[in-house]
Amino acid sequence: MSGTVSNAPRREDVEKSLSSGDLPRALSDSEALLGSDPSNVESIALRGAALLAAGRAQAAVDVLQTAAGDDGAPFSIISGLALCQAAAGDRVSALTSFQRALAQHPDEFSLRLVFADCLEQQGDAEQALQQTFRAVHDAQTRGRWLNDASTPPGLRVRVKRAMDTIDSGRQALFESVLLPHIAAFGQVAIQRVTAALGVYLGTHAPIDPDPRQRPKFLWVTGLPPTPFYAPERFEWYAALEAATDSIRAELQQVLQRQDVLTPFLQVSDRAEEDQYLGGDRQGRAWDAFFFHRHGQPFPEHLARCPDTAAALSKVPLTQVSGHAPEVLFSVLAPDTHIKPHHGVTNTRVVTHLPLIIPQGDCKLVVGGQEHAWQEGRCITFDDTFLHEAWNRTSQQRVVMILDTWNPDLTEAERIALRDLVEKIGQFNTGAGIN
Repeated sequence: MSGTVSNAPRREDVEKSLSSGDLPRALSDSEALLGSDPSNVESIALRGAALLAAGRAQAAVDVLQTAAGDDGAPFSIISGLALCQAAAGDRVSALTSFQRALAQHPDEFSLRLVFADCLEQQGDAEQALQQTFRAVHDAQTRGRWLNDASTPPGLRVRVKRAMDTIDSGRQALFESVLLPHIAAFGQVAIQRVTAALGVYLGTHAPIDPDPRQRPKFLWVTGLPPTPFYAPERFEWYAALEAATDSIRAELQQVLQRQDVLTPFLQVSDRAEEDQYLGGDRQGRAWDAFFFHRHGQPFPEHLARCPDTAAALSKVPLTQVSGHAPEVLFSVLAPDTHIKPHHGVTNTRVVTHLPLIIPQGDCKLVVGGQEHAWQEGRCITFDDTFLHEAWNRTSQQRVVMILDTWNPDLTEAERIALRDLVEKIGQFNTGAGIN
């Protein structure tokens, strides 16, 4: 009994021909493969890839277009169409296809780099820079594109060019924000802000850094390193402290409904929580009742606590769109330890108005200096110093937290920093990086 061996091409054959550069074989095999099953999406994608490799971009578009029109079209079809449309010169259509593909698989950093090229060719320089930054960021987060060894040989030149584009593009973009302020106030007046931008971009080393400070975001190293600030630095202390009793009364009403509190830490599981909180693993909690978060007000919370809102209106809170102020009732459960950590920037300082402080071991430590809260007595500190807090008692500890500008900044510096931080935030948000 004899059998017949089929010579019909397989997907593996097309893929092998493409990887070896045997384009005639890839073209003939992909055509035969697609002819045997015209609706198979993998065969369609391979045919498109073979046509593109052979320089027939428009023919590849024609093959992929129909399959990509389906709302449920797979990534291989949509991404292939994007690449073919770009190669065929139809960048407007390509941009839409790139967006569709990356919506399915945001972590495809190599595809995102081509998307950035397409944006650049369309004249959208800032968005192109954002997407280039996102591509490199995502790749390096996954241990890729860190050096030649972690970058495919065929991509090394392109990746190095992308990094150069990021360095020069971000520097030019952010420096342009400072130019009007240099014109208005003079170079000397905002030289600490200019230096801070250099530290952020990695083009300058910090100036006389204090080893206890490690801002996660923006570091003005020309500011006096000050873990705790003297009360006389803040003329608004007296009015806020005088409102303690009425603020505490509103807090007590809030605490009667625990469901209005939200976890301060937005973490997914207990293992991740262990990085930030210590103490009783079953009962520990760090909860919040926000009045403002990342610059966004909570109108319903402010309306619910009118005396608190009135007191806050007299405080010169930091105003940076998308970033500040941050104002909340901070509720630390019994036997809870907020582990040592650093804040984001020393351009602003953090104030606590203690409202409920249980007797016992309940403290704040900043830069190695311990502080025991006293109800109704404000304390302000720079949270870019290593700091921690604990409540080793059987009752809740509650302070109101708010932020204001670092008092050692000039008005010109505050204006320049506000615009700079807002621009950095807008850029990172546009790139999809938080």
